Amino acid sequence: MLVQELAYSGELDFVKELQELKDILRKRNVVIGVVERLDGITHVVKVVCDDEGYDEKTCNRINLYISNILYNIVIKKYKEKEMFQFLTDTYFFLRQEEILEVEEEIMKVLIGEQGPRDDMFVYCANKVNSIIEKIKYCIEENKMININGFITFRMRELREDIEDIIDKVVEKYMVEKEYKEFIKLLKYFVDIQESKIQEVNIEINSTGGYKITDEYGNDIFSSFLRDLSECKLGIDASVEDIVISGLITNAPNHIVIQGKEDCTNKEFIDTITNVFGDRVTFKKVYN
Repeated sequence: MLVQELAYSGELDFVKELQELKDILRKRNVVIGVVERLDGITHVVKVVCDDEGYDEKTCNRINLYISNILYNIVIKKYKEKEMFQFLTDTYFFLRQEEILEVEEEIMKVLIGEQGPRDDMFVYCANKVNSIIEKIKYCIEENKMININGFITFRMRELREDIEDIIDKVVEKYMVEKEYKEFIKLLKYFVDIQESKIQEVNIEINSTGGYKITDEYGNDIFSSFLRDLSECKLGIDASVEDIVISGLITNAPNHIVIQGKEDCTNKEFIDTITNVFGDRVTFKKVYN
């Protein structure tokens, strides 16, 4: 039974991926065949399945796999023909080296390389699944797909989702870039001033609360709080903001953090370690 017929011209080659599909299905006791022929300049690839092993579940699995193959072809073509132009037109304020950096990050997201499972990852994963579902719907409606024509006429429908993903990745890139520049400025400020405190101990308890003391065990959080006006922090500043401001102002030679594993704010720890570098040491809590 014919499951799907794919036609293309040019240098596209996805027979290897279809052979991998054969191996996957063989393990499930489903036998399919991949037949390739050349019709003039057009390559025609037929995917056929034994009637005995063919059912709705198998059909859905094959269509989903082929959809992923076509998705990767679409992304490759978009990168080759449109991505750089879209980035330079939309994000004209980025330097060329920054565009190349963000383009690499975009491709990691689009081709599904593992990344941090944050809000951006979830958003982009949903968008990728949406694109694949649109391709799958087209496959289910047509037993024969001309891939070149599909890319030409369906790209407009898929482009919006692709560029939504690009926008999200660039947004994260810009936030991280601004954060790195901010950290660089804080680090410079700390490095050029004299230390006002030899050591600051940050104890994090099991509920995520903080105790801030000097090397003699004196609580110094109140003095950090008094420095708020000098640091121009607003009244809504968080505890973490107050602590980081106090550390920047006093530039201690040594910072000991105890109970890192109980900290509920990862960015707080990261900021301290990024700004103070080897001045920071961690101490485990022993119960």
